[in-house]
Amino acid sequence: MSQISVKNVTFSYEGSMDTIFETVSFVLDTNWKLGFIGRNGKGKTTFFNLLMGRLSYHGRIDTNVTFDLFPYSIADWQMELPAGEFVSELKQGCEDWRVICELNLLGQDPEILYRPFKTLSFGERTKVLLAVLFSGDNQFLLIDEPTNHLDRETKEVVKDYLRSKKGFILVSHDRDLLDACTDHCLVLNRSSIEVQAGNFSTWWENKQKKDQFVLTENEKHLKEIGKLKQAARRTADWAAKNDRTKIGFDPIKEHDRFLDTRCYIGAKTKKMQSRVKQMEKRIEREIQEKEGLLKDVEETQDLKLVVLAHHKETLILGRDYGVAYIGGNHPVFQNLNFELKQGERVALSGKNGCGKSTLIKRILEKCNMPDAFMEVSEQGILETASGLIISYVGQDSGGLSGKLSDYCKEHNLDRSLFLAILRKLDFERSQFEKPMEEYSEGQKKKVLLATSLATPAHLYIWDEPLNYIDVYSRMQIEDLVLSYQPTLLFVEHDSRFCEKIATKQILL
Repeated sequence: MSQISVKNVTFSYEGSMDTIFETVSFVLDTNWKLGFIGRNGKGKTTFFNLLMGRLSYHGRIDTNVTFDLFPYSIADWQMELPAGEFVSELKQGCEDWRVICELNLLGQDPEILYRPFKTLSFGERTKVLLAVLFSGDNQFLLIDEPTNHLDRETKEVVKDYLRSKKGFILVSHDRDLLDACTDHCLVLNRSSIEVQAGNFSTWWENKQKKDQFVLTENEKHLKEIGKLKQAARRTADWAAKNDRTKIGFDPIKEHDRFLDTRCYIGAKTKKMQSRVKQMEKRIEREIQEKEGLLKDVEETQDLKLVVLAHHKETLILGRDYGVAYIGGNHPVFQNLNFELKQGERVALSGKNGCGKSTLIKRILEKCNMPDAFMEVSEQGILETASGLIISYVGQDSGGLSGKLSDYCKEHNLDRSLFLAILRKLDFERSQFEKPMEEYSEGQKKKVLLATSLATPAHLYIWDEPLNYIDVYSRMQIEDLVLSYQPTLLFVEHDSRFCEKIATKQILL
């Protein structure tokens, strides 16, 4: 059993005004199974790079273990080769027999090590890289979003596999995965870092209780500040009024007053003014305590959606519908029958490669959406309502670049509304001036989601919208959908999101 000691670590990117970490200190045990929780862009991937020695920083990180990071970077030339030919280049000293043992634990036939890597599915690639990751000794493993793009079945396999392991930090925004695989949480709060025993649900329950206590205390402070300010004003008025009586008096009304009374009035006024100063200091102290209370409270703002009503009840209809790629040996799917009516929230589900994204792109093409054309052959019927306006979020955010202001012009977005949505999704104002290629993957996905939310539509189609999106924003989007109840067709592998949102499921 070893420890990782982080002492007074400070880091910011060169040329950036933002400090990612400032004099943070904590200790981790290398036997723990840590869930790494925090908002998008708060520094989770940066912290991994600090542990890997890829970035320079101030402070100290002390440990006697080495680190390894998932996912590995696969070069283009390696994509052409079987994984068995380059695993030793991914992890120094990696032996095939140990990788095969780990693949068996993942329920995967080791023959995938001998097929070209580019021919493997997302799930198969993830399994190979996880098997390589866990094939070493005396390493603390850093695992970054291992289940993105994985179907539910493969996600369950990965979840069971990680549940049986220890000695890692897992970055994931999937609440079910964090609950199943972790026994401690490393949390990036708004202005602090904390380590807590328990899985995600344990931390979340404690977080809610703590935030509620802090908000209650804050209300008490606000009331106390209000009372003190009122008392200070009243005492100050008394002091000022009393001080004005030192000079000049009516000898008929105030026959018992003498000149030496001025000294008494002055002393009394001075005492009142001293009391005012003491109250002002106490007010200042109460304000400082109040500000300190709220530093780590996470408050999400309600999002809004403009849902258009269509004149037809049924928006999409499929009858014995099937699709095959030109030149392909087998159809992607066939004999699909379904209806999508207004107000329904339909989850498209099935294994990776079963045709979920293909069906979405066929629907988009029927509605003349840009960049949706695919060379495929069809059978059966796929109809969409005339004049149907669709707001679409795709899987890929890699094409985002340039400034947000140019992006708004390109997509005909109301800039003020668009930026307001991003602010509600926890974007700092300083992010608005950065080029989008510097954003984290989660922040890029929020740009796509904000684009969809800023677009009034009859139908919202979201293809894996929550990849890389932080837990707080996932809950925020759940609340939005349940509140506005838009017509929604979506693909999402977050089981908790689907359970709360979907009114119907289409299984491919």
